[in-house]
Amino acid sequence: MRTVGTELKSWLLGLTAALQFLTRLPVPVQIEWTPAVLRRSLASYPLVGALLGYVLLGSAWLLSIVLPELPASVLLLCIWIGLTGALHLDGLMDTADGILSHRPRERMLEIMKDSRVGAMGVIVCVLVILLKWSALYTILHSPGKAACTLLVLVPVWSRAFMTAAVAFWPYARREGGMGGFFSGGKRPFAAAAAALAFGLSLAILGIFQLLGRQVPYDLLWGTSIGIVWQVILTAAVIMSLTFAAGWILASMIARKLGGLTGDTYGALNELLETVLLLGVAGLIQIGL
Repeated sequence: MRTVGTELKSWLLGLTAALQFLTRLPVPVQIEWTPAVLRRSLASYPLVGALLGYVLLGSAWLLSIVLPELPASVLLLCIWIGLTGALHLDGLMDTADGILSHRPRERMLEIMKDSRVGAMGVIVCVLVILLKWSALYTILHSPGKAACTLLVLVPVWSRAFMTAAVAFWPYARREGGMGGFFSGGKRPFAAAAAALAFGLSLAILGIFQLLGRQVPYDLLWGTSIGIVWQVILTAAVIMSLTFAAGWILASMIARKLGGLTGDTYGALNELLETVLLLGVAGLIQIGL
């Protein structure tokens, strides 16, 4: 029978594995990356995203003090990429090289395993970086800076969907791979990750409200409903946008490859971050 201490230790191991796997933040703890630990780590992905989000928000604040928005947004994107060691960008490039080769399925998977980057990978990577940079510039350049409160939520929800991608689509490689270590019993942890992401969203938006920071509720919902409902509806909209876009992208990739791989998980994260950042930029454009 598992004790409370044993259960807590297993969750802490999962969180440690998630931090070590998804970031380059120094976590000086040596753990064994077993399939059980990796599966449990899925539930911690949104928490890792929240940590990254707050680091980015703090960096944006500091950079905005000492630099104009244009170089500040470039450096902020550099920090963002550095925090993850470009892990997800690497997956995006490999995925683009494979899928955009328009070869048979097995050949696509072979191309994705090749450590060399092809033209399609470079092109897609450059386009995604340009889109993210332009969105970050728009956010930092916005007069009220209200959109900065939503910046924290972008890595939370992109990583929450990664857990859904692991859980709800089959693994594409028959011979296995890093992504295959997550196999078996994943859906409860994916559900826990989604619930955690929603709870974090409520907490983060609520904290900004209590601190008196500008938040985009009036634009989205007007003033006819209470602030609690505005927080809940805002979190629900972000969740819906993430899962709608993520489900479409994951289904398209899985249809090509017969499932998903570790590279495609990273690609989904990058693409969803881009979609969410563009959504924030769109709010600014219409008057945030």
